[in-house]
Amino acid sequence: MIIEGSYPFITGGVSAWVHDLIGGLPELDFALFTISPSKDQEIRYELPENVIEHVDVSLADAQKITGKPKRKKELFEGMMALHDGFRAGDVSGLEAIVKQLPVGYFLYDDSINDSRGWDLITSRNELNNPTYSFSEYFWGWRSTHNAIFTLLGIAAPEADVYHAVSTGYAGLAGAVAKIRTGRALLLTEHGLYHKEREMEIKRVDYIKGYSRDMWINMFNTLSKVAYHQSDLIISLFEHNRKLQIERGAPKHRTMVIPNGIDLERFSVDERDERSGFHIALIGRVVPIKDVKTFIIAAKNVVDRVPEAHFHCVGPTDEDPGYFNDCQLLVSNLKLEDNFSFTGRQDVREYYKFIDVLVLTSIREAQPLVILEAYAAGVLVVSTRVGNVPELLDYDERFLANQKDTEKISSGIIYIHDHPDELAQIVARNKRTVSRFYERRGLHQRYRKIYFDHLPAADGKGLTRQVDAGTESVAAAGETGSNGAIDVASSER
Repeated sequence: MIIEGSYPFITGGVSAWVHDLIGGLPELDFALFTISPSKDQEIRYELPENVIEHVDVSLADAQKITGKPKRKKELFEGMMALHDGFRAGDVSGLEAIVKQLPVGYFLYDDSINDSRGWDLITSRNELNNPTYSFSEYFWGWRSTHNAIFTLLGIAAPEADVYHAVSTGYAGLAGAVAKIRTGRALLLTEHGLYHKEREMEIKRVDYIKGYSRDMWINMFNTLSKVAYHQSDLIISLFEHNRKLQIERGAPKHRTMVIPNGIDLERFSVDERDERSGFHIALIGRVVPIKDVKTFIIAAKNVVDRVPEAHFHCVGPTDEDPGYFNDCQLLVSNLKLEDNFSFTGRQDVREYYKFIDVLVLTSIREAQPLVILEAYAAGVLVVSTRVGNVPELLDYDERFLANQKDTEKISSGIIYIHDHPDELAQIVARNKRTVSRFYERRGLHQRYRKIYFDHLPAADGKGLTRQVDAGTESVAAAGETGSNGAIDVASSER
C-alpha cells in the first residue's frame, strides 16, 4: 500500500481504515510504502503480522543519486515535451519518461544545471510571474518539483498489486511503480486530495502569485496522472465518484465501496446512564476538525442546558499550538466545568453514555465516527461536508454549514428537548449501518479486487474458487509456500 502523510504515523479515519483492511485480510502479505514530510516519525499503530515490509520516504530529504540515464539529451527533450503536455492537460507522456529514468537517479540538480531546464524555469517565470520576484518563483519551483523527482527515482517495494490510498504524491508513486513493473495499480480516494490541498494552499499567505497557482496546478495534474494510470478507481460514495469522473477518471474504471465498521465492536447492549447531558467530538485536535467551532457551540448550549457536558475525545499532540488556542478558548468562555479534553481514549467507552456525537469538520469524506455512533445508538449533529448529508438522511435539523455555531448548538438542543421523538431515528440508523456498512463486506470486496488484479501466473491466468458462499480467487500456478499474495499499497 502506498500511503502519504497518514498510517502508521498519524491516527485518524484513513489510518484506521488502512489498519483494519490489512488486519482483516490476514491471508495476504502487505508492504507499506509510506511518504512522509520528515523522517523518523513515531509509529502510532502496532503493525499487523502480515505487514512484511515498510519503506518510508521523506520528501524533505534529498536521496543519494546512484543511477544515471543512458541518453540524457533525449531524456531532457522528453521532459520538456512532458511539461508542455501537462500544461495542456495531457498526462499520457509520463510513461515514456519513467522508462528512461533509472531507479536511483534524481533530477534535483540536473533539472536546473541543464540549459533546457533553466530556460524552462526562467521563461515560465517571465510569462506567469512578472510582478513577483524570481527568487520566490524559483524556490517554489524547487519545492514542487524536488518532491516529484524523489518519487520518480525511488524504488517501490516489490509487489503483485499496488494500492494507493490517495492521489497526490502517493498516486504518483503508484503510477511510477505500475509503469516500471507492469503490475496493476488500484486507487482508493477517501476525500478528493487535490481539493483538500487547494484549500490548504489558499489559506496560507506565504505562497503568493504564480507560485500559488503552480502548487495547485501540480496537485491537479498529479490527480490526473493517478486516474490515468489506475486500473480501478474507488470512492466511498457516489457524489465523489462523479467528481472523479469530472476530473478525468475514466467512468468504466470507477466504482463505489463505502466504509465499513465492526458492528459487534461498536454496538452497545446496555447504555451507561450518567447524570447530565453528554456531547462528544471524537477526533484529532487539529484545525481541519474545527474544534474551536465545537467549543463556541458548547458555550451556546451550556447557556440553555446547564447540565450539558462536552467531551473532546482524541489526540491533542498533533498540533500543540492549535490545542493551546482551544484550551484558552475554553478558559475565556468559562467552560472549564462543562468541557474536557480527554486525549487518546477507547472511544467505545464514550459511545456507551454520550447522547450526541458532533462533527464540526471543515472537510470529511465518509466519517467512520458517524457509522460507529449509529451502531452504538447515538444521534449525530454535523457540518455539511462530504457524504455526511446523505448519512444524516438530509435532515436539516442536524446539519449545519461550516463554522455555523448557532445551527450546531440548535441541533444539539433539539436532541436534548425531543428524546422520545428521536428514538425512531436511532433505530433507523442502526438498521442502515447494519445493512450497508458492515466491514466484512468491505473486506470481501477488496479481497476479490486484489485477486482479480493479480498478474497471470505462467500465462495461465486466474482461476476462481468458491467456498461456503465466499469468493476467493487464486492464481493458477504460484502463490508462495503459504498461499499468501504480496500486496503493496498507499494512502494519505
